Amino acid sequence: MKVRYRAAAGIAVLAMAAAACGGGGGEAKKPSAEQSQQAQQQMSQTPGIAINPVPYEQVKDGGTLTLSVGQWPSQWNGNHIDGNQRDTADMLDSLMPQLMIADAEANFKANPDYLTDVKMDLSSGKQVVTYTLNEKAQWSDGTPITWKDLEAAWKANSGKDKKFKPASTDGWDRIESVTKGDSDKVAVVTYGKNYPEWMGQFSRSPHLYPASHMETPEKYEKDYLQKIPVTAGPFKVESINEGTKTLTVVRDDKWWGRKAKLDKVIYRTIETPAAQVNAFANGELDAVEIPPGSPADLKRAKEVPNVDVRKALSPNWRHITVNNQSEFLKDKSVRQAVAYAINRDVITQSDLKDMDWPLQTLGNHVFMNNHKAYVDNSGELGKYNLPKAKELLDAAGWKQEGDVRKKDGKEFSLNFVVPAGLPYAKTEGELTQAMLKEAGIKLTIRPVPDDKFFTDYIIKGDFDLVPFSWIGTPLPLGGLPQIYKTGSESNFPKGSDPALDAAIDAAVSEMDPTKAYELANAADKLIWDQVHTIPLYQRPDIQATKKTLANYGAFGYQARDYTAIGFTG
Repeated sequence: MKVRYRAAAGIAVLAMAAAACGGGGGEAKKPSAEQSQQAQQQMSQTPGIAINPVPYEQVKDGGTLTLSVGQWPSQWNGNHIDGNQRDTADMLDSLMPQLMIADAEANFKANPDYLTDVKMDLSSGKQVVTYTLNEKAQWSDGTPITWKDLEAAWKANSGKDKKFKPASTDGWDRIESVTKGDSDKVAVVTYGKNYPEWMGQFSRSPHLYPASHMETPEKYEKDYLQKIPVTAGPFKVESINEGTKTLTVVRDDKWWGRKAKLDKVIYRTIETPAAQVNAFANGELDAVEIPPGSPADLKRAKEVPNVDVRKALSPNWRHITVNNQSEFLKDKSVRQAVAYAINRDVITQSDLKDMDWPLQTLGNHVFMNNHKAYVDNSGELGKYNLPKAKELLDAAGWKQEGDVRKKDGKEFSLNFVVPAGLPYAKTEGELTQAMLKEAGIKLTIRPVPDDKFFTDYIIKGDFDLVPFSWIGTPLPLGGLPQIYKTGSESNFPKGSDPALDAAIDAAVSEMDPTKAYELANAADKLIWDQVHTIPLYQRPDIQATKKTLANYGAFGYQARDYTAIGFTG
């Protein structure tokens, strides 16, 4: 089960990752200096992309690609908070516009299928980006793609009209105007505040949608609910089967760009990773993702005849979100006690054991271990320290009485929300449960329906602790306001700190990348102090595919090109 978020930082996965590992935090062993060095060396040797690149001319024409998704969406508007899913974004890549696309080195360029030119200018004293749209670009209903579509996206996602429910207002709230240029095919975007990661807008997070379906809160909410009425990609919708939870797309003959190699792509909903690997092993899928905490699935996938296991570094990371507004966690010192009581090394080693992946914890909420701006900002809070946890709890009035601490006659009891259909999610909860028990905190593992896990629990704040993964993009700073700023729809713990808000604003307004990275790291230290989120590790991107599948696999930063994906035999 995977869920994405809209931000320049990218996409999120609610797929849980845990492997069997008993015992509490006291049994953990911190990686030695030699082990840490080995992990860094292993990470340096892992490529940034692994997709079996084959020139377009050498990919055969035709064929059907069958893939799986973990969670079936009801909302196909990726701007909407309820459409904020990675699986949805993956499926929409073949159908909807991305004006800017990234390469494997995280460099952005205009997507020629939709743009013939893009310019960013600061000479007027304001940041102005001018998009020149491809004259041939049109929606599947025959309507041209124009500046009006960009204007509608801004108005719906800016946060000014509270009736809209965007997954993120990041960047949109900095736009001052979107106006018509020399023609309907020219959009002039003027920012009231500088926005250095402007390249991520009108792109995959989220894709561009037609103005006619985004211009009112009702249309924004309902027009793409359980349907995809209009597209503008190399493929079009053949069918959406709510019964089997399957999307089938076929080559769109009205597509003005390079002809797609595949005839058809089928996306099947298969909720658990083990079931997905079974389907791959049985020849029902052409590729499958192997999540962390699944060494048995990785082993089975490797045994499939003619398999190719593709691994790459990616801006994806696992964490535990800590509800800052829940009854027992409103006190920052108590949240810090919880952080001290959780041994991140234990969970990391458990999740990544036998996954052929570096056993290295993550010390940053913004940058991955392999990013040039990465600094370990975890400090003391990132270290397992049971005595410190107990000290803080005592000072906060939570006194040990038997096995569980109490205050004013009430037990210190937290819940750990997991999707019921993923057994290894429960195992990860059991690890945390054993650790917190040693600190005198009772933790109840709370299984909830898989399809309600995000919409009914995470978004609504109905949890104390919950683990999931954020899936990033080449633009890491956008995640700061999206996930951590006061009032953001995707600030799921409802954390609030004026100093952090100011630090975030400074980082995302700085046009000099080096200075912006320094400011982002300053903000990250405040996030650690707040205990908004407890980072665990950089998440593996491991894909098992048929050997003959070309231009598909572990993409890292690179955008998917659905015209080039296909088979070589």
